[in-house]
Amino acid sequence: MEYVLLLLLLFGGLLAGTLGGLVGLGGGIVIVPLLFGIGAISHFDISPQIAVGTSMITVVITGLSSTLTYMKKKLVDYKSCLYLFIGSGPGGILGAWVNRYFNDDSFSFYFGLFMVIVAILLMVKNKIKPIGQPKKFTVSRHIVTPEGEQFTYGINLTLAIPIVFFVGFLSGLFGIGGGSLLVPAMIILFSFPPHIAIASSMMIVFLSAILSSITHISLGNVNWLFALLLLPGAWFGGKLGAFINSKLSSNALVIILRFVLIIVGIRLML
Repeated sequence: MEYVLLLLLLFGGLLAGTLGGLVGLGGGIVIVPLLFGIGAISHFDISPQIAVGTSMITVVITGLSSTLTYMKKKLVDYKSCLYLFIGSGPGGILGAWVNRYFNDDSFSFYFGLFMVIVAILLMVKNKIKPIGQPKKFTVSRHIVTPEGEQFTYGINLTLAIPIVFFVGFLSGLFGIGGGSLLVPAMIILFSFPPHIAIASSMMIVFLSAILSSITHISLGNVNWLFALLLLPGAWFGGKLGAFINSKLSSNALVIILRFVLIIVGIRLML
């Protein structure tokens, strides 16, 4: 059984890091269900608090690994990241504290429901017009991709700060990194190109996860043995996911993100 758990944690970290780096999730949607599964087949007591706290440690590593790779590819919008972190950081701390009040059943249901809602948002994203026009953006950006595509996007801080605070709150609450909601919000509300949204999301996820992790550590919500076994895979997976991201089209990224969220969400709700 010990060898089975070892392989599950090593492979789970790699899968979480790869998926997190690929679509900007942070990898928590793999780690949290994995830890619950390990708790079900072993003598380890994995509560929602332990699952989330341990997951947040791996989200920090996945976020760092992916961010460094995206920085080399010059896909990270640093100015937008810093503005958005102002809201997401405090939200992550609050979410980590509120997580204490979850039990196993309620956590699984709301976690799954959250994933399905995000998937639905992505399904209808092409039918939703951005709320703000470029002239209304507090921070306006214009880029030209290597393929010659031009994108104009930006951030309306009045709208963005409450949204990223809520995203940070969900990150600390569910241990997912927050990118699963942040990426669609950046695409739908502010017209971010998917590749830029994912790369920038990973930096925000990394910074917010640091604050959430510190809170979970202070509350004793981390299984350090599991965290240490998950970290190597999360590190290399984050780099692998970011590399694969650069080889896929924007449409392919959105399709992958949608598919993953629906499968995981429905499984947890059931």
